[in-house]
Amino acid sequence: MQPSPDVFDLFAVPDDAVPLDGGQGHSVLAGDLVLSPGRSQRLAQWLNPIIAPLSAELDHERPRSLRLAMPIPTRDLKWVAHGWGATRFEPDTRPCTDLDVLLATGRLLHARLAAKVTTAPLGIHSRDDRWAQAERIAFGESQPTGIPTVVGALVSRLVAELDRTSLGPDQLVHGDLAGNVLLDATGIPMVIDVSPYWRPALWAEAVCVLDAVMWMGADPTVMGAWSGGARRQAVLRAALFRILSDEDPDVSSYERALANGPR
Repeated sequence: MQPSPDVFDLFAVPDDAVPLDGGQGHSVLAGDLVLSPGRSQRLAQWLNPIIAPLSAELDHERPRSLRLAMPIPTRDLKWVAHGWGATRFEPDTRPCTDLDVLLATGRLLHARLAAKVTTAPLGIHSRDDRWAQAERIAFGESQPTGIPTVVGALVSRLVAELDRTSLGPDQLVHGDLAGNVLLDATGIPMVIDVSPYWRPALWAEAVCVLDAVMWMGADPTVMGAWSGGARRQAVLRAALFRILSDEDPDVSSYERALANGPR
């Protein structure tokens, strides 16, 4: 997939784009920008004004402990052009697959976001994509409907185990950290593609742990640390969120991962 000539023009970059591994394989490098498809202008117009100044602030700190990909607007000061968004390219990065580093990065990021954003941003609750719908079901704000038979039994079991244990205060979190943290040339974590939710940080951490076990080769025994109390409830809601938002969930893989945690 390549951007149209209008997209290259609006972001003021050359049109000799090079495909990149990120963005589900659809992102391209054009000039000094990473262009990624499938971006929502409605989402970007409230999220990027939070991300951009925080990114600049983090890049000026010494010593650095965290970085955040800088969103770049078009020449006419819009965040999305024909569904494409842009961030500043960082050379010599590599994917971070170490779960301990991912969790530490998430805690640093969420602490900074909690300090910067003290009330739910306008628009964060109006999302209607499949991830937002699954998130609301996971927190009991919507009822699951039309669930395929293949996942129905697991979903019912997870829902039956939910209780009212507090997971902590809601705040702005990145709900898709695993796979969206890079290490820069000096080894500093750089967070990309923020997926925003107004939920407890513990839930976002549980999603990260579950994703790392499911897709990044993390030791499944780490799920044992999530087998009781608030952590158990967080991972139950994380599992519901992922299962219900996956277009083709691998039920057996979820069951194997969860067998090491909440039962």
